[in-house]
Amino acid sequence: MITVPARRVKQFGVEFYQAGLSAKDIDRLVKFEVLGYSGGPDAERPKTRSGSRSRVNWDSLERRISESETAYQRPVIRRKIDELATYYRECKDAGSLPAIPGAVIITSEKRFTFTPVAGHHDLGLLQIPEEHGVLRVLDGQHRLLALHALSQAGESVNIEVPAVLFDTLDARQIVELFVTINAKHTRLNPSHIISLSGRKLYPDPNQALAHDVIRSLNDDDTSPLHGEIKMLGTGRGRVSQAPLAEEMVDLFETVEKVGGSARIGELRQGAKRFFLNYVKAISVTFPQAWAGRKYSIKTGSALRAFIRVSPDVMARAKELRRDAFDLHAIRDAIKPWAERLRDRRFETEGEWKLKLAGGTRGTVEVLTRELRDALR
Repeated sequence: MITVPARRVKQFGVEFYQAGLSAKDIDRLVKFEVLGYSGGPDAERPKTRSGSRSRVNWDSLERRISESETAYQRPVIRRKIDELATYYRECKDAGSLPAIPGAVIITSEKRFTFTPVAGHHDLGLLQIPEEHGVLRVLDGQHRLLALHALSQAGESVNIEVPAVLFDTLDARQIVELFVTINAKHTRLNPSHIISLSGRKLYPDPNQALAHDVIRSLNDDDTSPLHGEIKMLGTGRGRVSQAPLAEEMVDLFETVEKVGGSARIGELRQGAKRFFLNYVKAISVTFPQAWAGRKYSIKTGSALRAFIRVSPDVMARAKELRRDAFDLHAIRDAIKPWAERLRDRRFETEGEWKLKLAGGTRGTVEVLTRELRDALR
């Protein structure tokens, strides 16, 4: 155990602590992590600007940062850490400004022990388990990573960091607090919020299903969209998760409203299979557009239109007396698209550009109408 002076605070039934942690305590106790997915292509490493005089050892720092599906922090912004490290050095040299005057927010899965001092129920000594990774950063991860980077560089950083520490929050509460703090003030990426909401922010089955389907399309080795979706809104890929998830949630809500529990139940069971086969069928229906660079078939607008007409595709497959989720049935259902729209419909500098005049929303609506009409 390490022991630090602390103040106990209670707000609306939630108890937490205010204390100071040394840079050495942070290195020993804090686990740095970001939300990430295994099974997909390796994340693209951010590039430093040519001529950058960064003194941060990025290879060493990145080894300290773990990536998991149970995390909630966004990918690390190198530029931000570099700027903070530079600022800390300036504060140290000048001696006229505090480097980290604002409190970082830290959570723990293990309980602390608080012992009040005589005569003060809210002031005392806080005991924290002395285990590496026992603490996780809810707010202030970049500030602490920059501090850690200086320690790694061999620079003496003898400062005390003000911290707010929680040891009673469950996973749902932690993520809700994280999104509340970050969604507006730091412009948390919409795709990042989709991943959190679909997984554990709140139990919305349609949000969760949309997230799982899109993740499957991005992670499955057989998917024509493998590695093409920016699941957290950053990195490689041609389209962000958020607009696709928005379209899918609207689709699921409509199916539930119109078709009832039986219809949405069937779709929820087979959604991953259907959309994986559906995208495969689209890729072979428009092979030149799908493989070519000068086409816009993999843009958010085009994919949203394809999602929007998916109920029509299922209905057409059923008219052919086939399994609506089967790859061959879907390919037969959308055959008319190859004959009536053809690859050239998606040429970026051709027909696509002409119909882009109405804006993104107009493009989705126009393409949806064309796809729907071609099925009849």
